[in-house]
Amino acid sequence: MTRIPSCAGVFALVCQLLFLQSPQASAQEIPAQAIRQTYAPAEFDRFAPRSALDMVRQIPGFSIREGGGDRGFGQGDTNVLINGRRVSGKSNGPTAALGRITAGDVVRFEIIDGASLDIGGLSGQVLNVVTSGGGVSGRFRYSPQFRTEGTPFRWGNAEASLSGGGAQSEWTLSIENDQDRFNDFGPEFVLDGAGDLIDTRQERNNDNIDRPALSGSFSRVATNGNVLNLTGETRGFIQRRTEVSDQNPLGEAARTRVLRQTEDEFNYELGADYEFGVPGGRLKLIGLYRFENSPTVSSVLFDFADGRPETGTVFTRNADEAEAIIRSEYSFGALGGDWQWALEGVRNFVDTEASLERRDANGVLQPATLPGATSRVEEDRAETTLNYGRTIAPGLLLQTSLGIEYSQISQSGDFGLVRDFVRPKGFASLNWRPTDDLVVSTRLERVVGQLNFFDFIASVNVNQERANVTNVNLVPPQSWLLEIEVQQSLGEFGAVTLTGFAEDITDIVDLIPIEGGGQAPGNIDSATRYGASLDATLLSDPTGWRGARLDVAIDYRDSEVIDPLLGVPRRISDRDYFDVEGTFRQDFPNTDWAAGAAVFYEENSPLVRLDEIAVLKRPFAFTEVFVEHKDVFGMTLRATVGNVTDRDNNFFRTIFEDRLAGDVAFREERFRNFGTIFTLDIEGSF
Repeated sequence: MTRIPSCAGVFALVCQLLFLQSPQASAQEIPAQAIRQTYAPAEFDRFAPRSALDMVRQIPGFSIREGGGDRGFGQGDTNVLINGRRVSGKSNGPTAALGRITAGDVVRFEIIDGASLDIGGLSGQVLNVVTSGGGVSGRFRYSPQFRTEGTPFRWGNAEASLSGGGAQSEWTLSIENDQDRFNDFGPEFVLDGAGDLIDTRQERNNDNIDRPALSGSFSRVATNGNVLNLTGETRGFIQRRTEVSDQNPLGEAARTRVLRQTEDEFNYELGADYEFGVPGGRLKLIGLYRFENSPTVSSVLFDFADGRPETGTVFTRNADEAEAIIRSEYSFGALGGDWQWALEGVRNFVDTEASLERRDANGVLQPATLPGATSRVEEDRAETTLNYGRTIAPGLLLQTSLGIEYSQISQSGDFGLVRDFVRPKGFASLNWRPTDDLVVSTRLERVVGQLNFFDFIASVNVNQERANVTNVNLVPPQSWLLEIEVQQSLGEFGAVTLTGFAEDITDIVDLIPIEGGGQAPGNIDSATRYGASLDATLLSDPTGWRGARLDVAIDYRDSEVIDPLLGVPRRISDRDYFDVEGTFRQDFPNTDWAAGAAVFYEENSPLVRLDEIAVLKRPFAFTEVFVEHKDVFGMTLRATVGNVTDRDNNFFRTIFEDRLAGDVAFREERFRNFGTIFTLDIEGSF
């Protein structure tokens, strides 16, 4: 079903071109006027960091923007550089790259003005991590976990990484398994349209997930300035979920409902970039290929106490996804500023084979019709952009970009269709630094959104008894996005970053009625999004209270769209719109001990369908406390107790006979507890 092109020949040619040069590793130089602040590794010693990621998470007022969800590389949605260069990865992005760099290889951290660089799409606060390999070093982490209330013991969550290099090159290698064992349980009550109880259910859910991964990177810098970067990752996603519901419907025989979901995903990503001098400037060539295979099976089985035949449904799907990107960036200086001309070509596809089976009156599975569930969706896209940046006054930086994108989206199968789009895109940003401690960044951008190709294809959610038909008429959303970021350094007291945004969206994707019957993700003419976030770090040392630190992050993101059925305003369906997170840490002076606590709370907008409104509500906040010792035979040990406030997972769903008329068929109210979580983190270096 899948055609995977070979990249080995391209990589070999690039390596040969580079290795002809005499190498000498060095970081790409950042202009001094662009650097707002620097941090030395020693400033993070009290946190006993084992990797660059551990240090970055302690930088006051800074949060990693992982990115990876935008179209190609052109919109530059990450805010981390390593040695002055952007990570040529998407799923294998900056968090993974920083985690592979051991703490001993870090030279310094630089907070820089993104608009001052000749890297298209960067603006606002950007972190540059400067490293210098010296010999081979490594780190490891092991995190067993025990949960109360019947969750299996988590024994396989572990990670180990190596890094090395020197004058000639730098490399990293990491192996890990991100393992999760989850359980929740409790009652569910079903009420009819009049609010009378018609069913009482006792339910228990177990979810076992393993994400084994192998990843690495390699970089080499020649004496003539030519640079090669290679990144790669292969990862699995293995899920086994079982939910058992003992049901007692009013006036009917008792029954047991069993939900089983499995997934055996395999994916990999390869990225490479090569930068070299050409007449008038520098040329960077970037290539990336990522592929994912995801076979899934979801089944529901009802077993009746009175012995009648079993009923149920099975939905099976095998999906291949891939993205191939080729990009070139030519950077040069002219007219008092920095220019970059970029060309990018992208090919994406999703190829699915799916089937639906239902049990007949005798309890035997029979094929059911599901038009549009087996299909291939492809997008071929090309874009060109021209960026220009310069200092227009002391402390005032300007960056602009103008581009155009062409794309062709095609779908095969029962509802085949081919369509072409031409979309303008670009941005203008200003960075103003009135004082050494205050930076204000603004950005106005014309954004072309990325479609989820699964939205084109018919599917069935057997757990919630939801079905989406196929919709071949989806178009990429577009928007005008205004962002303002204010960063105030508080010196020895910490830092505060305040960000606000407003977005006017055309062709927002939400659930809509489909001509001919059914519902599916589709385009609504317009929507708005707006919000603000606060990221603050407060340090106690200047007050005489040594070793205390408080981190607070608050995000509020509201929205408005016209409901396609009722014609009235509501929030965009199924989005987080408020969350707050606070972490307090106390490092006890002149000891190896530390302790602290964290709290997290969020609220979500309801999922709105033509016949249903559902929302997940978690009362109270998730809280945890920890105690840490930084030198147990050279290792760091942290013991954490999670869900101290006994938070629940509650879910409320209303099914309508006719939502337009407000006629309710029934309601489900679910209340589940997941107990207390005990985690031991063991980290070390070698």
